[in-house]
Amino acid sequence: MKSDFFKYQAQTSPYPLALEIAKADGSYIYDINNKKYLDFIAGVSANTLGHNHPKVINAIKDQADKYLHVMVYGEFVQKPQVELSKLLVKNLPDELNSVYLTNSGTEATEGALKLAKRVTGRFEIIAAKNAYHGNTQGAMSVCGKEEQNRAFRPLIPGVKFLEFNNDSDLELITNRTAAVILETIQGGAGFIEPKNDYLKKVKQKCKQVGALLILDEIQSGVGRTGKFYGFENYNVIPDILVTGKGLGGGMPIGAFISSKENMYTLTKNPKLGHITTFGGHPIIAAAALATLQELFHSSLIENTLKKEKLFRKLLVHPSIVEIRGKGLMLAIILKKSDYANKVILNAIDNGLLLFWLLFEPKAIRITPPLTISKNEIKEGCRIILDLLDQTNC
Repeated sequence: MKSDFFKYQAQTSPYPLALEIAKADGSYIYDINNKKYLDFIAGVSANTLGHNHPKVINAIKDQADKYLHVMVYGEFVQKPQVELSKLLVKNLPDELNSVYLTNSGTEATEGALKLAKRVTGRFEIIAAKNAYHGNTQGAMSVCGKEEQNRAFRPLIPGVKFLEFNNDSDLELITNRTAAVILETIQGGAGFIEPKNDYLKKVKQKCKQVGALLILDEIQSGVGRTGKFYGFENYNVIPDILVTGKGLGGGMPIGAFISSKENMYTLTKNPKLGHITTFGGHPIIAAAALATLQELFHSSLIENTLKKEKLFRKLLVHPSIVEIRGKGLMLAIILKKSDYANKVILNAIDNGLLLFWLLFEPKAIRITPPLTISKNEIKEGCRIILDLLDQTNC
């Protein structure tokens, strides 16, 4: 199967990990030789409840017995879509009361950018350097890493970039600005948190000039930082919220969420201002609904902070410069990128799955399922520390 993988399936990197997967359960993935791997990646923050969670699987099976796709999004009343949207709104600030479901986070970014332009009548977008919001052309246009973008230019015009956490750059936000789009916690850049009320200052400046604040919670949302969405940690409410990844419990989903007043602008002048065929697919919506219900009826969200403390307590080593992030969105920063590469690759042989970050080569991603146990955390950290010793970092 591996040879066919390379022969027939398009690749995104020169050297994929190419593990041949047979099954997955809980915090573990199993290859075709039945070797198990403790998963500290969670599908890049997507598998909120781990692998093969029974409540998610049962929701998928139950919905599959009723109906699959029946109509393009927004025309028929479909219970999984309605119940998911309702549950999201019930657990968000009052201003965020209308949900548009999409197939992915990058599509949610596209919708959010369109919505901001439609609401304000402006086209200038302010984004952050080293940001990542997705990989379609509109989303790439607000990703602030030229090495990734230059091969695909021209992208969407009218985008300016500020430096995250730099107050002086807020002067870039003017009465020409439709929206500022930021990750609540910068992901690809190295899990960088906002400091000194930075997000509040951005929101205040947006309000002054009539711009909207879009917060991208594709990675930091759905309980990963100890709150339902990461912005709750920083005393700010976005005008548009972008979500995805962990919302689906392992199924592909995204959403952009704003006020009913804002969303209504997509229904007229022109009508069909944003459309999708499969967004809010009933099976995926059912899986997402089951994921949220489990989060809200358990202590998983609040326990992420306890698990973060355990990671920080255990991961002490001379080669670790710092651990960035919040909750179960953590990045180990080593002294050199070579060290990070060796640890990540050697971890596979030792039954642990780690991964890189897009734009911070010295980082090791730690984003396990929220369901990970204390013993599993201890086991994974032991492997990491042993590998750091062996690597002679």
